[in-house]
Amino acid sequence: MGPLGPPAARRDDVRRADGCREDVCHEEARRADGVCPDATASPERRLPARVRRGGAVFAVVYLRAAAFLNLLAGVWASFGQSVRRHDAAVLYTPCLLTAGFASGLFAAFLAVAMRRGKRAAWILNLLLSGAFVLALGLAMSIPEVRGHRQNWVSLAVSALFLLALLAGRDAFRARGDRSNPALAGGVALAGTAVCVAVGTALVTATGAGRGTTLDDRVAYTLMRVISLSGGEDSSPGVTTPGWVNVVINGMSATLFLLVLYAAFRAPRGGESLGPRDEAALRALLERHGGRDSLGYFALRRDKSVVWSPTAKAAIAYRVVGGVTLASGDPIGDPEAWPGAIESWLREAREHGWTPAVMGASEEGGRIYARHGLDALEIGDEAVVETAAFRLDGRAMRTVRQAYNRVRRSGYTVTIRRHEDITEDEMAAVLERADRWRGGESERGFSMALGRLGDPADGRCVLVECRDAHGAARALLSFVPWGDDGLSLDLMRRERACDNGLIECAVIELILRSGELGVTRLSLNFAMFRSVFERGARLGAGPVLRLWRSLLTFFSRWWQIESLYRANAKYRPRWQPRYLCFRKSSDLPRIGLAGARAEGFLGTPRLPVPLRRASRPGARDAGEPLPAAVR
Repeated sequence: MGPLGPPAARRDDVRRADGCREDVCHEEARRADGVCPDATASPERRLPARVRRGGAVFAVVYLRAAAFLNLLAGVWASFGQSVRRHDAAVLYTPCLLTAGFASGLFAAFLAVAMRRGKRAAWILNLLLSGAFVLALGLAMSIPEVRGHRQNWVSLAVSALFLLALLAGRDAFRARGDRSNPALAGGVALAGTAVCVAVGTALVTATGAGRGTTLDDRVAYTLMRVISLSGGEDSSPGVTTPGWVNVVINGMSATLFLLVLYAAFRAPRGGESLGPRDEAALRALLERHGGRDSLGYFALRRDKSVVWSPTAKAAIAYRVVGGVTLASGDPIGDPEAWPGAIESWLREAREHGWTPAVMGASEEGGRIYARHGLDALEIGDEAVVETAAFRLDGRAMRTVRQAYNRVRRSGYTVTIRRHEDITEDEMAAVLERADRWRGGESERGFSMALGRLGDPADGRCVLVECRDAHGAARALLSFVPWGDDGLSLDLMRRERACDNGLIECAVIELILRSGELGVTRLSLNFAMFRSVFERGARLGAGPVLRLWRSLLTFFSRWWQIESLYRANAKYRPRWQPRYLCFRKSSDLPRIGLAGARAEGFLGTPRLPVPLRRASRPGARDAGEPLPAAVR
C-alpha cells in the first residue's frame, strides 16, 4: 500500500471524483448483482439506468437458464437427443444452449463470473454471442435454414442476449489478475499433456489400439480430450471400451473447468500491510483504539488496508478465495467510518470480490447495514470487568478450587509488558510457544495478531505460569485494547503440565490488573453461544436441540463448545458479534473463506510449477507465518 493518509486520501478522492454516487451505487449493486455501474461515461451517451440494470440481470438469467437446460439435456435422454439432432441438422438452438454436462458447467461458470461482475467473462460472452449471431445470420440466407421457425426464434433470443450484454456493459467492471491468462495457458498445456498421457496409457493397456501405432493412439486421445468426441476419423483403427472414453471425457471436462477457474480467478488482494500504513493505523488506535477490542488485530501484516477519503478511518482486510474479509469495526473516528466502508466496497466491486465482515460489534453492524450489508449474529465475545470480578460465591466455586490447587502446588504467575522483556528471554518465549504448539496449524484471524515478540508490539502483555522450580509451563499474550483494556491473542501450555494453569494465569491477571491500569479484559470469542445456552435449557424446542447437537458433534474437531465453557466460567459480560454480508447466497462462500482464514480448513494450492510468483511484500492467504514471529 502507499504511504499513510495523503496518498490513500488522494486515491479515494480520485475514485469519488468519478461521479459515482454511493447511494445510487449501493441500490444498483443490490439490484444488478452487486456491481456498481461505470460512472465515467458521459450522461448523454448512457442508456437509462433501468435499461442498464435490466440488461445486466437478463444476461445473468439467460446464462443460468442455459446452464439448467444443458444439464437437464444431459440427464434427460430424449430431450438431449432432440437438442443434438437439431444442432446437427438445419435446426439451431440459441447461443450456448447445447446438450451435455460440460456445456452446462461452462454456462454455469460464466453465470457465476458474470454475477460477480467479471469483465473477462463479459468479453468472452460478447465474443461467443456475437460470433453465433453473425454465423446464424449468414446461415439464414440458406432457404433450408430460413424456412424453419425455430431458427428465427434462436436468432432472436441470441440477438437479445447480445443486446443485453451491450446494454449492461457498465455492470461488468471487475478486473481480473494480470497473471490469469498466463496461468490459464499453463494449466491448459500441462493438463492436456497429463490427460493425453493417461488416456494413451489406458487405450494401450486395454488393447483397444492393437495394430495401430503410438501416434494413432495419441491422436485419438488428443482429439477426444479437445473435443469430447471420438477421434475415429483421425485414428480409424482405435476402438476403445466405453468406460475408457468416459474417463478421458471426465479428465477433459475437469481440465476445462480448471482452465476457466484460472482464467477468471479473482485478484488475491493488495500488498500486505506496509510500515507507513501500520504507523498510521497505530496512530488511529492511540486515539480510538478503546472502541473495539478487535482493533489492534488490524495490525496483522498479512492484511491490506483501505482508507477513508479523509484518512481518519480505515478498514483492514484480507482476500481469501475471492472474499474480502474484514474483521471487527473500522479503525478510527466513527464519523469517518462511512467513507472507509464506501472505499472498501468500491474496491470489492472493482475486483469482483465478495465483501464480508467477521465479528462486527452492534455499533459497527448498524453502520455496515446502512451501506447495503445484512448482519447475522454468530456468537459473543467474553469481556471481564476486572472491578466487578469476584472469586467468592457458589457460582465461582469450581474456578476458585482450581486456582487454589495450582497455587498450592507452587506455581507462580509473572506479568510483564513485552517491552520489559530482554531479547534473550523473548527468544526463549518464542521457542516455547512454537514447541508447545506441537505442529498444529496456527488458528485465528479476527482475534489473533499472528506474531509474538515483535519490537513494535511492546505494549502487549505476557503472562507466564511457572512451576515451583521456576520453569515456564504456560503462557498467554494480550494485545492492548485502548488505554485500559487487554484482548487475548495467544494461549499456549505444555501438554504434560497440570490442569488449571490457564485459569490460574487469567485469574491472576484479573486480580493484579490494577498494576497495569487495566479495567477490562477480552477473552476468547464463543461462536453460537446462545445455541449452547438456550439449547440446554428445559423446554428447548426440537430445532434448537438439533442445532445444539450438531454443534456439539463438530466441537470434537473445532472446539466450539469447549471455548464457550472455558469463557463462561469467568462469569463475563457477553457482547454479541455479527457477520455482515451482502447476499444470503454468498454465505456458503463466506463461511468457507472464514474457515480458511481462521485456520480450520487448509488452503488448496496449485502444483508448484503452476503457482504464480507472490507479489513483493504479499503473503498468500493460506501461507503460515514464520515461526519466529508467531
